[in-house]
Amino acid sequence: MSILIKTEQEIEIMAQAGQILAQVMKETAVRAKPGVKTKELDSFAQALILKRKARPGFKDYNNFPASVCACVNEELVHCVPAERELKQGDIVSLDMGVLFQGYYSDMAVTVPVGEVNPEALRLIRTTKKALKRGIKKIRPGLTFGDIGNTIQRYVESQGYSVVRDLTGHGIGKDLHEDPEIPNYGKRKTGPVIKQGMVFCLEPMVSAGDWQIKRTKDGHGFQTKDSSLCAHFEHTIAVTSREVIVLTEL
Repeated sequence: MSILIKTEQEIEIMAQAGQILAQVMKETAVRAKPGVKTKELDSFAQALILKRKARPGFKDYNNFPASVCACVNEELVHCVPAERELKQGDIVSLDMGVLFQGYYSDMAVTVPVGEVNPEALRLIRTTKKALKRGIKKIRPGLTFGDIGNTIQRYVESQGYSVVRDLTGHGIGKDLHEDPEIPNYGKRKTGPVIKQGMVFCLEPMVSAGDWQIKRTKDGHGFQTKDSSLCAHFEHTIAVTSREVIVLTEL
């Protein structure tokens, strides 16, 4: 494993990439309304990214054909936007990346479509809070196991499951760099967090069992038991002064 340390100049470019992505995500997520097709969200986001002199980070990455991953209800990650119309009561996870001046940023949110039931809202809130708790655990000298342990304990305390087969990751000139960052684990295990690291934390939480399977499109994953799931992600930099969430407006 080779974890790349970023310079302050590299982190500055990645911060610009993060801000572009955060703004695009904000404008795209509010359009997730009943009757809107997931491919319409993709077209909208791609146009915004290009307008900001950046490139969609996911398009053509591992043959992925779109700029946004749009996953509905039991779908978790990497689903290709299509003709599917969002319905009242759905929840949709939007995951996207931006490539700007040679560096990537990556983020995800799960949002309700119209009025949704209280249990779906609680799942979204829990997943978002799990990410916040994980971010609070980031500081030089602690380990990635400390972060995963914090996320896992909180999620399970709420009666949910942490997906085991997919992880967070390092990021920089490549969309996925070392290390892999599980959302579960034991304290004081895994690589030690150091100044100059930039990585993505992304809790993926199921209301039922944590096991997943491929979706019909061949790109995505969904829960094996068809339970609802949610996904939040930020790109984070550890600098000499502070921990910065690059994809937060």
